[in-house]
Amino acid sequence: MDVEGFAADGYDAVRKVFQRLVDDGQETGAGLSVWREGREVVRLNAGWADAGQSRPWRDDTLVQPYSLSKAFVTLAALVAVRQGALALDEPIAKYWREYGVRGKERTTLRQVLTHRAGQPRFAPEAADLDLLDDSGLRASLVQAAPEYVPGTSLGEHALTYGHLVDGVLRAGAGTTLGEMFNDVVRPALGLDAWFGVPDQELDRVADLEYADPDWPRQLHAAPWLQIPAGVLDTEHANSRAWRQSVFGAVNLHTTATAMAAFFSRLTSEDGPVRELLGPHLHTELLTSQVTDYDEVFGTRITWTLGFVRDKGKIAKGGIGGSAAWWSLRHHHACAYLTRRLADHSRAAEIAAALGDDLTVVGED
Repeated sequence: MDVEGFAADGYDAVRKVFQRLVDDGQETGAGLSVWREGREVVRLNAGWADAGQSRPWRDDTLVQPYSLSKAFVTLAALVAVRQGALALDEPIAKYWREYGVRGKERTTLRQVLTHRAGQPRFAPEAADLDLLDDSGLRASLVQAAPEYVPGTSLGEHALTYGHLVDGVLRAGAGTTLGEMFNDVVRPALGLDAWFGVPDQELDRVADLEYADPDWPRQLHAAPWLQIPAGVLDTEHANSRAWRQSVFGAVNLHTTATAMAAFFSRLTSEDGPVRELLGPHLHTELLTSQVTDYDEVFGTRITWTLGFVRDKGKIAKGGIGGSAAWWSLRHHHACAYLTRRLADHSRAAEIAAALGDDLTVVGED
């Protein structure tokens, strides 16, 4: 497969790594974008957007990057905070009254956004719910007791993150996660990204595939991804119904260029993220909030409100291999988005060619 696109002078090593991943068969469809000083210096595309190899991967190919989606759930929540509809440190039950039971009475939005709300997965009682049963899944979170006292432990809220924020937005702000993102966040940031892909954009979406059929069972996070069934099933993930739904924790659909451009402006004091959130919440978004052992990641990690941070980067990735980050050391942003679900070694090799390290470590 040919690699198409461009790489500015000084980025030949990145292009060579990307080409090798394609030549070795590690990659069958992906986009890579690097931004520096306000411009895109690398934009590379390779492979196909579908298993039948009828649609080449293009600059505007949309793909689901799994947990990279969570960063944009955070932004939707913080917009409601700026509007005065929600507060970071008030109990969620102040707005979502039925949620405040069984040990969740004092759970705050900050604890949700930093993965300390004690609901890192849906409870066994939700096992029979359909993947697209939004109201049923929200109700299951209301009814369930937390796995630990909120605020006392850490574990990425792998599938529950979006439904928790959606529930709070509905109760406190009178809107949904999808509406807040698509009507406010997306246009304000100029993002080519969607929760609920509209009809006219569906032909841009890439089909997901496994590099190894056993991949879902090999994941460290597998126990947190089993309920509701089907999130890692490509038949579900490639369906129109899924692509047009809002499952906030995992199913944003976006492009590599859009994600790299977003991360390139993430920390800017005159950028669109700061303008959207205001100075105080922009600082909150980027500030390290908690460092601890994350049971879902299986390592020590530092969370901001929605991102992973260490001394070298502010980042977010998703199972399957997609990742995006801002390099605090080198002042560039990179996004590597793939449809071939495997580990993060491909993104790590791209990062190494840029002088970055994607190893997830705590900041302290």
